Amino acid sequence: MGLFTSTPLPDPVGDFAPPVDEHPSKIAATLASLRHSADSRITHPRRFRVQQLRALEKMLDEHLDDFLSALNEDLGKGATEAKFSEVDVVRAEIDFALRHLAEWMDHTNVKVPLALQPAMAKVEPRPLGVVLIIGPWNYPLQLMLAPLVAAIAAGNAAVLKPSEIAPASSGALAKFLPLYLDNRVYAVIEGGVDTATELLAARWDHIFFTGGEKVAKVVAAAAAKHLTPTTLELGGKSPAVVDNQLPAVAKRLAYAKFMNAGQTCVAPDYVLAIGDSAPLIERLGQTIHSFYGKDPLTHPDFGRIASHRHFQRLLDMFEQGEVVHGGQYDETTLRIAPTIMRNVDLDGTLMQEEIFGPILPVIEVATFEEALEFIAARPAPLAAYLMSESPRLQSIFSDRVRAGAIVHNAPLAQMIIPSLPFGGVGPSGMGSYHGKHGFDRLSQIRSELSKTTVVDTLSAIYPPYSWAKRKIIDRLL
Repeated sequence: MGLFTSTPLPDPVGDFAPPVDEHPSKIAATLASLRHSADSRITHPRRFRVQQLRALEKMLDEHLDDFLSALNEDLGKGATEAKFSEVDVVRAEIDFALRHLAEWMDHTNVKVPLALQPAMAKVEPRPLGVVLIIGPWNYPLQLMLAPLVAAIAAGNAAVLKPSEIAPASSGALAKFLPLYLDNRVYAVIEGGVDTATELLAARWDHIFFTGGEKVAKVVAAAAAKHLTPTTLELGGKSPAVVDNQLPAVAKRLAYAKFMNAGQTCVAPDYVLAIGDSAPLIERLGQTIHSFYGKDPLTHPDFGRIASHRHFQRLLDMFEQGEVVHGGQYDETTLRIAPTIMRNVDLDGTLMQEEIFGPILPVIEVATFEEALEFIAARPAPLAAYLMSESPRLQSIFSDRVRAGAIVHNAPLAQMIIPSLPFGGVGPSGMGSYHGKHGFDRLSQIRSELSKTTVVDTLSAIYPPYSWAKRKIIDRLL
């Protein structure tokens, strides 16, 4: 999402211009400084981690209006949606980490086999070192800072590379974060293709990337040169199977799909309606009207598309089926109204690529089994949704559908539960985070064994191996 492409940037608005690539020598100096600080164990004490988490929370509180303004400039997000979908999600991650950090950092004792006793063994999480976090443009605050929370909690130094396609949010992070976090171990490096390329050429202890599959392959290839572990948070075409067409179903689908103008990686990408889809389509249209009024293109709670290239890509999809609701657009403001389509071309980009916009195809299937087969024939998505009150269908759906998350009747709700891991499977991602899952992902789970040499209890297993020793070894092990 924005890396290694020639995507034109949106025109800058306000105080933040598109970021300029950093000079390679400055990047190298920053990384060397952070590496030195990480090696000196500045980030290891729990007190330091707590201080930094609280400082991050303080930044969000004291500059809330600045961040909301930046999000509005980049994506046209209304203040309410921006606050709860970007800022509040990060604050919940911070609060959850602060409540549980002591127990996360604590070691776990492990039972030692009789052959090695007396001895002590434990498993302990340790900081990895220096983490690179590359963020996307669709949630340019949440998807930069939530991984940072995990990195801080796990005791790592970190470099943040925001997306250049969200220049106002990138500029806000670069301006405010250094005022609150310890500059010895945390840095924001802005820029575009050249900066990203320079960063990926360096050695890291972990790379955390959120974006698309195409760029993820570039990130993974660069990481492989240093055998650097990666977390890849991608996307895919998340399906929603509708068995129950109650009014609440249409509201929940429309809310999840059209938040952030459809630019959400876990939004329902298409609907598989079991049986006649007409009642569902009608209710979806009514819901869109109730949410965004007669003219969604001017509604303050409905955002815009991030770039002209992405805008045109979405308009091209209108030709791949029948528009039954919406379809209006304004190229000057990069807004596309919430749109429902049917009779779509299953071989076109609409159904072969992640839509990532306010277009919702509704496809009729005759049976629940047909819906399952439709999903199984496609790459595993980041999430899969079933709208049904049937415990039997829910059980079958959970058992047979492969996805990063399975959700019944509440699309997107999984994102606000810090104890649930967030991540994909196969082409939709690698690794997960949120809460303890993020702490563990950005920690080395290290084994430690301690045994005295005062009494050499291992002599029973030293060679030469007599008949008696073999009997002892068999018994001990």
